[in-house]
Amino acid sequence: MRKTFESIDRHVDVSSAYMPVHPEARDCSDSIPQIDVDEVMDIDRNVRDIDPAVVVYNHRYRIEDIDFYDEYPLVHIRHGASIGRGEVDVTVASIGHAIDVALAPGERWARRYREAFPDDVRVAVVGIPEADDLVAAESPRQKRVLYAPTNHNYGGGSYLATAETVLDTFADTEYELLFRPHPMDQTEEPGRSLTQACRERIASLPNVIFDEHSTPGESMLNADILISDYSGIVAEWLHTGRPLIQFTDIAAEDNTVPEIGNVMSIADFDVSVIDDLYNHGSSKPVAKREAAFRAELGIPMDGHAGERAATEVIACTR
Repeated sequence: MRKTFESIDRHVDVSSAYMPVHPEARDCSDSIPQIDVDEVMDIDRNVRDIDPAVVVYNHRYRIEDIDFYDEYPLVHIRHGASIGRGEVDVTVASIGHAIDVALAPGERWARRYREAFPDDVRVAVVGIPEADDLVAAESPRQKRVLYAPTNHNYGGGSYLATAETVLDTFADTEYELLFRPHPMDQTEEPGRSLTQACRERIASLPNVIFDEHSTPGESMLNADILISDYSGIVAEWLHTGRPLIQFTDIAAEDNTVPEIGNVMSIADFDVSVIDDLYNHGSSKPVAKREAAFRAELGIPMDGHAGERAATEVIACTR
């Protein structure tokens, strides 16, 4: 989640730092100074000891257990922007009582925020700061494909149903595959066992790389095509204008994959699909559908989301 903070902080012209709220978050950023705290789980006491002008959250972590927001302005911004998992409803149900400002990725989110949050919560559309570098970036044209589905346990994504077939499809082809499971599918079962099996197989596939980047930004910059489902990475990828494949083989029975790019089941996927997209791009009907969905999301894709978010945060310090 540091990707969001780092993308905003580079536009902040006042003293700033991050406070780890979980042991694994210690020393997670090289670009933002860390405030060392003795008990990372004691969020309320730590915030009060630090006495900041404003606090920024990019998640809902333990929002029900804290009350520092009674004394300090709290700004909420999403890390990424999931497009088909009910995340907007979960957000509005859990944080409205605590925040002063809600920074929405786009109008789709802002509309729900305005409907559900108290009247004194200010809502501003800023975009997705971590996607700024993708705007106007040229496709590398290196026959490189990024596979990055959403997580299984929380997102009900397509990983368990598609990972092994994706490896089968790319084995011994002229394409390079960046294989990027969601971080939670690298640490929690059942995704963890599948990830380990895929790692072992990838060791014998010279054209497949297990993507170890801590955030997906560099991987997206270096890919010509994205394979996903309804992960938040899709909303970032839309900034590139490059082809998108969406697998519909998701685990969540009560969700559906919104049709944005080239939508298909894993049963219909083979290397000819990649050949066609790499050589010709998406078809006109798919491009038209993607453009319509981008308009519905209402995400500003101009490369200035981080600047807008920083301006909103700094305004709370005055």
